[in-house]
Amino acid sequence: MKAIKRKSDCPINFALEIFGDKWTFLIVRDLMFKGKHFYGEFLLSEEGIATNILSDRLSLLESNGIISKSSDPSHKQKIIYRLTRKGIDLVPLLVEVIMWSAKYDKDSAVDMKFVKSVKRDKVGMISQITSSLVDELGVS
Repeated sequence: MKAIKRKSDCPINFALEIFGDKWTFLIVRDLMFKGKHFYGEFLLSEEGIATNILSDRLSLLESNGIISKSSDPSHKQKIIYRLTRKGIDLVPLLVEVIMWSAKYDKDSAVDMKFVKSVKRDKVGMISQITSSLVDELGVS
């Protein structure tokens, strides 16, 4: 795959070139918090992503090392998508986005039990989420 020239070396620009659209973080969210791993599962998300956009964003995330894909051992023609360690390292960022939304969006569908857990022990909650995702990878 041809390397794309970045607009700048700004660290915020670096992140925006990967995540600066409506869909990419939603795919990461589905992998991280909703246990989705298959193409068809992402299509069922309430936001209604189009198949061409989903395919493009999965390729973008894979080429940037955020996700990996492998064949499903029980059905060789199915692909399993998983967060890589690099993707798992986004847990603190997404937790902060959730907390920000819970604070400022009165209509947010945030799980208040989750919000209370994060307020009580943010570091512990991030560690717990991270550990479960790392366990799913089968590496440390």
